[in-house]
Amino acid sequence: MSRHNETLRESLSHVGSSTDFSYAIRNFLDRFKANPDPALLADEPVLISHTLGDGGYADAFAASAAAYLSQVHNLPAPSWVNHSCRKMPVPWFAAKSPNMKAILLQESPAAFRVRNLFVSANALSRA
Repeated sequence: MSRHNETLRESLSHVGSSTDFSYAIRNFLDRFKANPDPALLADEPVLISHTLGDGGYADAFAASAAAYLSQVHNLPAPSWVNHSCRKMPVPWFAAKSPNMKAILLQESPAAFRVRNLFVSANALSRA
């Protein structure tokens, strides 16, 4: 498959660090924006949080992103996004200050909140 049509699963298949994860997600978002095809989200990515030692963040973020992209583009969300292993066991906030946490509680997209991730409203925005 050409890199242009690389699925989320393929994009995350070689992630070995949090930096790799960040680049893989951003690159995938750019490709998906150019071609919002539900087939790119259909196959469940391999769980990578155990490799990254991030407490489940990467796996929850991948599911949140897929669910959010599905919603925004009026596509059916893949069933794998609802697996319990795709939810943070405790709330995770993109900011540490109490004031910012309060803002994130309000503005975090529902696809992230239901997976215990509290991010900015534009967490998946790309220039």
